[in-house]
Amino acid sequence: MPERDRDESGRPQSARPRDALGRPLSRGSKGVVPIPDDLALSPAESLAYAQHLIDQGLAFNAHEVLEAAWKSGPIDEKPLWQGLAQLAVGITHVQRGNVDGAIALLRRASSHLAAIDGTAPYSVDVAGLIDYVGTLVHDLTDRVELSAERLRPALTART
Repeated sequence: MPERDRDESGRPQSARPRDALGRPLSRGSKGVVPIPDDLALSPAESLAYAQHLIDQGLAFNAHEVLEAAWKSGPIDEKPLWQGLAQLAVGITHVQRGNVDGAIALLRRASSHLAAIDGTAPYSVDVAGLIDYVGTLVHDLTDRVELSAERLRPALTART
């Protein structure tokens, strides 16, 4: 059995390249540019970068950016970042054709976003994203065919 890649603490890591949907490719293949594990951006930069990736159809990579913000951010913002990260990975599951997985993750995303009290920081459009998720889950349940554009929600309120 081949030995797995591991980080400094011995946790398994995958050094294999990944495709645009985050699926591992064979070693030596050319994949999309990975998001660094130690990504450190401000919240506004994280949101802008994640939005750019979502707009490019790279929801898996957006998930990586949002997850980095979730893990490094203040404890009181964790539901926000966790909900956004789960939204992005839910979209990734839609892109991969995994409808049941997408619905489960999108519902979790909506629950985390709904737990935010008051106005969300950084102009995140929590109400709009909750509505987006509800409509998307409904359409996925009804097996509506979705365009790529439908999988590119605005994370923040656009002025």
